[in-house]
Amino acid sequence: MNPFRAFACAAVLIAPHFAQPASAQVSSFTEKMNAYVGCINRLSERSYESRKRYFSWVSKNGPTGKERIIYGTYTIYDTSDCRKNVEKANALEPRDAALEAAATAYAQAVSALEPLLKEADDYYKQEDYKDDRMAKGRALHPRLIAAWATFASADQALRTNVETINDRRALERIAAIEQKEGRKARYHVEMLMVQAKGLARALQAEKPDLAAIAPALTDVEATVKALETLPADDAKLGSFFLGSAKTFLTSAKQLMRRIRDRKPPSRGDQMMINAGAGEMIEGTPQRLLRDYNSLIEAYNRGIGI
Repeated sequence: MNPFRAFACAAVLIAPHFAQPASAQVSSFTEKMNAYVGCINRLSERSYESRKRYFSWVSKNGPTGKERIIYGTYTIYDTSDCRKNVEKANALEPRDAALEAAATAYAQAVSALEPLLKEADDYYKQEDYKDDRMAKGRALHPRLIAAWATFASADQALRTNVETINDRRALERIAAIEQKEGRKARYHVEMLMVQAKGLARALQAEKPDLAAIAPALTDVEATVKALETLPADDAKLGSFFLGSAKTFLTSAKQLMRRIRDRKPPSRGDQMMINAGAGEMIEGTPQRLLRDYNSLIEAYNRGIGI
């Protein structure tokens, strides 16, 4: 995978969050969405990492047995809970045929990937390629490619469905908060989370559009400043949340500048990215991912409002 595309695959999804006591319908919706988000957050990153690991030593044409280093691949976590949770969630209200179909396809795809990765892992760990001259490795290659492709497509479809619904619900919630409370702490926090997600998407697009990124950055920065300037008796925010928001904003600006200035990573930085340490480098999607997930963590703590 291109290091500058890793963010799209690894991003943690945020589960629905309701500041007010939940009604039965809201509770059912939250349970439904949590099941889907739980599958993605537990299984997707590892599934993509298994593909990245494999192609760190295998060419697109498959293994030959003559590679200098043979790493094999990674296995993924048990998928049975995901299958059970999706089946249960699909029966919950509110019903949504497209969302439920996407969840079922995801569960099927990741469940098919699990035993195949186990088979490949056993083969390479036991160095059986030394006994069959990589015959099974060559046979496994097209099966792995197909399984990863099916999984990636299902993962993207489920993410799109979940995020579209979450975005709509978030905007409805913000409108209700503004009507009831005005633009105080809760309003700005909820707005920041919507804006941060939109900014992250713009920055990790296949072809980042600076015309879209610039106003998204401006919106996030304005909301962060609004939170900083709230009256003391209204600003019931923990320093962890506000600090996470400012750190995310900084990382977003650094990545925007790298894109704007067409500045690729240095050779040394690229080596760190390839080694999985991209979050240590300013202006990388990996750094942005780390800081976006920290912002989600701060938000999910409830931040005291």
